[in-house]
Amino acid sequence: MLVYDLGGGTFDVTVVRYTPTNFRVLATDGDVMLGGLDWSRRLVDHVSEQFKQKFGEDPREDPETLQSFSQECEDAKRQLSERAQVPISVYHKGKTLTVSLTRGDFERMTADLMQRTKDTTELVLQQAGIAPEQLDDVVLVGGSTHMPVVEQMLTQVCQRKPSREVNPDEAVAQGAAIHAAILEARATGGESRMGKTIINRLRAVNTTDVNSHSLGVKITDPKDKTRKTNHIMIPKNTAIPHNKSQRFVTTSDNQQRVHVEVLEGEAADPDACTLIGDFRVVDLPANLAKGSPVELTYQYDSQGRISASAKELTGNSEASTEIVRDSGLDATGVEDAFESLSRDYKVE
Repeated sequence: MLVYDLGGGTFDVTVVRYTPTNFRVLATDGDVMLGGLDWSRRLVDHVSEQFKQKFGEDPREDPETLQSFSQECEDAKRQLSERAQVPISVYHKGKTLTVSLTRGDFERMTADLMQRTKDTTELVLQQAGIAPEQLDDVVLVGGSTHMPVVEQMLTQVCQRKPSREVNPDEAVAQGAAIHAAILEARATGGESRMGKTIINRLRAVNTTDVNSHSLGVKITDPKDKTRKTNHIMIPKNTAIPHNKSQRFVTTSDNQQRVHVEVLEGEAADPDACTLIGDFRVVDLPANLAKGSPVELTYQYDSQGRISASAKELTGNSEASTEIVRDSGLDATGVEDAFESLSRDYKVE
């Protein structure tokens, strides 16, 4: 099953293999800088340029007018999902402009945005090792999936028409409600009839998630000692929990410390990745020879925590760090929530 999620501000695609008792994420990817607002902004820019050409003023320079234009264009975008053509009337400093816009015009001016979602969809299918004809369902999530061009693109890529059995506008809320019911059942011990039903159901359910970005370490490039490179320890779309150990070597004689920089991203250039944590192994043995072994271990658990440790194997000096993703709960709330879930809800 492929889940295509185009919301207001972000975009994600996930391929999941599922049975009545097992959900396994095969691959996931997305674009946190792409969402329905980008389609709306294209309309704002289009109408604003039309206004500027006619009246010689750029309405986007006035915050109140920009807000008004944005609302008009958002409404027009939604109407174009149902109608072939809509008028957009805007007002600025006593001047009014009406622009007639067709669905075809709108799709042409946003074609590059749709292409980005298409590229990601094809990439995720490739990473999952799933051919389009192997998909049993394509699920739409997010209000922006009401745009007809979304369904047209997915029908072409996935070779099947997307399902609308789940309301795209309500899918995330429904998922949150189910998750809340799980937490409530765990917190109360399943005292209610619904709670008991949920607990019994979850005892038979097993889920497997994957990491959405590769985890690497900055090292000296073996092919070019003058530059650094991102050495990937845990590739993206690896089933979690997962741990990986690998040996590296010191790069100079009498090295006093080892600096470990934990990177997130797929690029070979460390500057193109995100530094999510670092630590140092200090007090290495005196006169330590160049090329002495250092063992690095990465661990990614099912709750999103990333642990990294390094040990210099000659003098056994070691250090470690733990990286916890930020969320809406404080540390205690996260720990309590996952502890209650883990009693019967097994996540691999």
